[in-house]
Amino acid sequence: MPKLKSGTIIPTDEENITITEQAHSDDTVLTDQQLATMKPISEFPELEVLAKRGRPHKMNPKQSTTIRLDAEVLGFFKQHGKGWQTEINDILRDYVQEHRS
Repeated sequence: MPKLKSGTIIPTDEENITITEQAHSDDTVLTDQQLATMKPISEFPELEVLAKRGRPHKMNPKQSTTIRLDAEVLGFFKQHGKGWQTEINDILRDYVQEHRS
C-alpha cells in the first residue's frame, strides 16, 4: 500500500459501505470487464491538459523576497494572526495604485 499524505482521511468500514451502496444506486460501479477495457490517459493526447496534477499556475504569481521591517511594524501585523503577509501585500498594492502617475 502506498504511503499516504498526512491528513488523508480513510473512510470507516461503515462509511465505505455507504459509499459503495451509493455507487451501486448511481450505477457508477464498474464491472471487471469495463475495468479491463480502460486505457491510460496517455493514449488520449487531447486530454493531456486534464491529466496535469497540482494547482493551476497563476497568471501573476507572487514573488518571494526578503524585507527588513521595524519590530514594531512587524509585530503590529503579526498580532492580526493568520494572513498578516497578505494584509501587508494588500496595503502595499493600494499604495502603488494611489501613487502611480
